[in-house]
Amino acid sequence: MFDSVKPIGEELRREVRAATLHWVGLAEAELGRKLPPLGIHFDLSGTTAGMFRVRRELREIRYNPWIFAKYWQENIDSTVPHEVAHFIVHETRGRRRVRPHGPEWRAWMAFFDADPAVTFDLDLAGVPRRRQRTHAYRCPCREHELSTTRHNRIGRGNRYLCRFCHGALVYVG
Repeated sequence: MFDSVKPIGEELRREVRAATLHWVGLAEAELGRKLPPLGIHFDLSGTTAGMFRVRRELREIRYNPWIFAKYWQENIDSTVPHEVAHFIVHETRGRRRVRPHGPEWRAWMAFFDADPAVTFDLDLAGVPRRRQRTHAYRCPCREHELSTTRHNRIGRGNRYLCRFCHGALVYVG
């Protein structure tokens, strides 16, 4: 058995915030304007190191403190500019449809001189992962385990069919 990774503490979180604001500052200088405030949180779990999101009028970057603890330098060098580039693309392109890792995003990664790799394949042993509950369903030919998301969609009226027999999936409970 392995020891679980401990999340980064407040001192390293301050360093991540400073690095995030450093990249934002470089972008502001390049754009010649201030960008809106950016929330920086350490509440991400699972196998994702970072995530930029917009909720209503709030823009925020969420970081995974366990993955940062295990792979500090890789995340400072790659994840932080990666998420800041998403923020900048959102602010410069607005709500227009742009591919998440498209040419606009890659241009900012090149400006930051950061690796434009989209994902990493590092060992995440010891990093806590989300476990999604599954729900038992049945069709004429077999049993299925559906995610909570699909289970809830069925509850709202969506129908799912078996990909083998094309029969309707029925909740077993």
